[in-house]
Amino acid sequence: MKSAPSGKHPRLSPRTPLSLRPAALDTARTPAKPVPVPVRPAYRLKGPLDYLLAVLIAVPALPVMAVCLLVVKLTSPGPAVYSQSRVGRGGRVFTIYKIRSMFHDCEKTTGIQWSVKGDRRITPVGRVLRVLHLDELPQLWNVLVGDMSLIGPRPERPEIVDDLRVTLGRGYDIRHAVKPGLTGFAQIHLPPDSSVRTAKNKLVYDRYYVGRMGFWADLRILALTAMKVVGLKKLYCRPPRHPAASE
Repeated sequence: MKSAPSGKHPRLSPRTPLSLRPAALDTARTPAKPVPVPVRPAYRLKGPLDYLLAVLIAVPALPVMAVCLLVVKLTSPGPAVYSQSRVGRGGRVFTIYKIRSMFHDCEKTTGIQWSVKGDRRITPVGRVLRVLHLDELPQLWNVLVGDMSLIGPRPERPEIVDDLRVTLGRGYDIRHAVKPGLTGFAQIHLPPDSSVRTAKNKLVYDRYYVGRMGFWADLRILALTAMKVVGLKKLYCRPPRHPAASE
C-alpha cells in the first residue's frame, strides 16, 4: 500500500468548502484505522434489533416511499433512486441508497462538496423530502443487509473521509468503530455537515456516542428522532456543554 508523500500537505480551513480543497490533498490518502472499542452485550443484540425494527418500519414506509419515488420521477429528469459510496464500520466502503433530492449528475460541474443552506442543486421536491427526511427511507435496505444500523454516526463519502483524516487527525476514525446509522446522537442535535468546522463539532458527539452506546441510549435517540421529524427539536436540543474548539 502506498504511503502518503513525505512533504507537508496544506490543511483545510474550518470554513473552506470541500470543493475548494487543494489538489495536493488528493494524494494524501490514508488507510482507515478505526479505534477498537469493547463489544458490550448490548452491541451483540444491536444487529438483530436493527433488523426487526427495520422490517417493522419498512412495512408502513413502503407506500410512502413509492409515492415519493413517483413524484421525483415525474418532476425531475433522471433516476428516482441514486446510490453513493460511503465509509462504514472498520473503514469498509459500502453502497448507500437514497431518494434523489438533487438534480441528476449535478456534481459533474461542481465536484464533490457538502450541501449548504440554499444549495441550488436541490430540486423543489427534494427540499420537501429533506425537511421530512423521506429521502433517507431507502437506507432501511442498508440496515437489513447489515451495512448500517438504525442508530450510529452518519456515514460519509470516502473522498471526504480522506480529507477529514488529514485535517482532523487519526481521532476521526473513532466514528468508524461502530456501524453508521440512519439517525444518531450527532444527527439529532446538529445540522448536516457543511464545512470542516461542522464536521469537527459532529465528531465530538460521535465520540460521545461510541463511548456510551447501549440499548437505553439508542432507545432515547429513536424517541428524540421522532420528535425532530415532527418539529419538536427545540424541546430537547440544547447547546453543547463542551463545543469543539475552533481553529
